[in-house]
Amino acid sequence: MTTNADAAQNLDGERLLYGCMGLGGDWDTTPYGPKDIAEAEAAVEAALDSGITVFDHADIYRHGKSEAVFGEVLSRAPGLRERIVLQTKCGIRLADGDRPGLYDLRGDTILRRVEESLERLRTDVVDVLLLHRPDPLADPAEVAGALMSLHRQKLVRGFGVSNMSAAQIALLQAHLDVPLVANQLEMSLHRRDWVESVVLVNTPGAASVGFPHGTVEHCRAENIRLQAWGALAQGRFTGRQETAAERATAQHVASLAEAKGTTPETILLWWLQRHPARIAPVVGSARPERIRACGDAARRAPELTHEEWYELWITARGGSPLP
Repeated sequence: MTTNADAAQNLDGERLLYGCMGLGGDWDTTPYGPKDIAEAEAAVEAALDSGITVFDHADIYRHGKSEAVFGEVLSRAPGLRERIVLQTKCGIRLADGDRPGLYDLRGDTILRRVEESLERLRTDVVDVLLLHRPDPLADPAEVAGALMSLHRQKLVRGFGVSNMSAAQIALLQAHLDVPLVANQLEMSLHRRDWVESVVLVNTPGAASVGFPHGTVEHCRAENIRLQAWGALAQGRFTGRQETAAERATAQHVASLAEAKGTTPETILLWWLQRHPARIAPVVGSARPERIRACGDAARRAPELTHEEWYELWITARGGSPLP
């Protein structure tokens, strides 16, 4: 029997994840077509060629079409499912007509959403299920009951969370019989509040940082793997730049990439991976060339020195000295 520990081990050995949010066509309910399937196949092939074997989904991506088109890819590639780790999320309900978007982690909803994801993905089991966002109305005992039911039925092997603080994780874990294995947060050289919160303790600047202090430390202490979504900062340092700090950072990233014989994308991912929390970035581009540009971050250990890591951070801060 595959256990939650096996799920943790599957994530533990991976430096990168491929985020499938860009697959499946437009963000509407229009059916996907052959072109969308071909684009998904090309993206998956590029990820595998780059050494990425963990594929990250959510039930809401492209209104379910990201999972469905990925299921098409799996059905056309015998043996592929056994070579990869499948991760998906639930807990967000998209806006529908006059009904606003909201969060829903009721037990019955979790069970139903997972069944729908399994059907779209054309698989019998999800390796890791993440709770996508906190639901203020959620009863942690009810949530845990649904998760353990999925685990007993062998429909889900392991569990994690997304966009949650240390306190929220600890409350859920108190009701679970298996350890949570992942927490997915927005983290990048642009979204730096997770690291700023550490050095701004006991300074006036601490009030300007909204990141829940102690979350990174809690995950490290509990062996919860941190996954970084938005890891490439939406191209701010490898394509478009909007500020002087972004332009200076992009130049510095490019210079380091040339010196180390790699790509600017890899430098950005190495900056995250160099942190001792063992952050696993999520690469979300649907473009095969951009996916392949991240390959060194999957194949090579981060080659940034202590000083180079700090230089990138300070440059991204606009040159502002650390407190």
